[in-house]
Amino acid sequence: MTSRLPISPQVFAIFSALVAEKIGFHYDAADRELLGDKLSARALDAGFDSLLDYYYFLRYDPGGAAEMDALIDGLVVGETYFFRELAQLELAVSEFVAPRVAAGGRPRIWSAACSSGEEPFTLAMLLAERGLLDKVEIIASDISVRALSRAQAGVLGPRSLRSNAPPPPFAERWLQVTPDRVVVSAELRRAIDWRRINLLDASQVASLGQLDVVICRNVLIYFHDNTARWVVKNLSGALSAGGILLVGVSESLFRLGTALACEERGGVFLYRNAEP
Repeated sequence: MTSRLPISPQVFAIFSALVAEKIGFHYDAADRELLGDKLSARALDAGFDSLLDYYYFLRYDPGGAAEMDALIDGLVVGETYFFRELAQLELAVSEFVAPRVAAGGRPRIWSAACSSGEEPFTLAMLLAERGLLDKVEIIASDISVRALSRAQAGVLGPRSLRSNAPPPPFAERWLQVTPDRVVVSAELRRAIDWRRINLLDASQVASLGQLDVVICRNVLIYFHDNTARWVVKNLSGALSAGGILLVGVSESLFRLGTALACEERGGVFLYRNAEP
């Protein structure tokens, strides 16, 4: 039985273009074998013995859409864990969410590309500890159906907790930890509105309405600059007046260009929409 299908430079070119079109991920020529491995696994599982035939099925067959979703599940990067880059989330809650609640508002927060949900669950814990969980709206989204299913179930693997991001003492109130899994409390799961959103699709992003805090961390690094600019434009357009965008600590919007103002608060960088 064939264990891997060959991928020629020509087939790599059409597949990398397809992937960029659908989810924005950019693959260089040096990534040909990496992409080939992922494509081969899906193609063989779907019953194909040629990557070119698999491509035509994805692109032109009526049944290709469901298989494209399965391929996307295999391509997206699910590297996430609880309490990652925690200072950013703490600042968002203390300096932007809490004051808006105190002023009588109901802030809306979006965790974009949330993978299996560790980021929005962390945010929900911070809000719950301040008594704010029922006073805000949390939306969490991803393009991966499989990742969203795991997030909604709230049963995650042991690597969702990492030694480089130790859980605060309050975590034990919300997480049931065993050697082989981490179970999130039902209260946190119910507090989050889970959506499937493609960040490239401006209409899908716009459907969320205006948001006070948008968190899109460690995602832009997988996009070509032009794609990243488009995504940032979509995210920026979703911000309310004075709303903020948080990206990963190793990411910057300076090379992409943005109308948002960059601010630094206590060592945390954020991008803020203008006030009216």
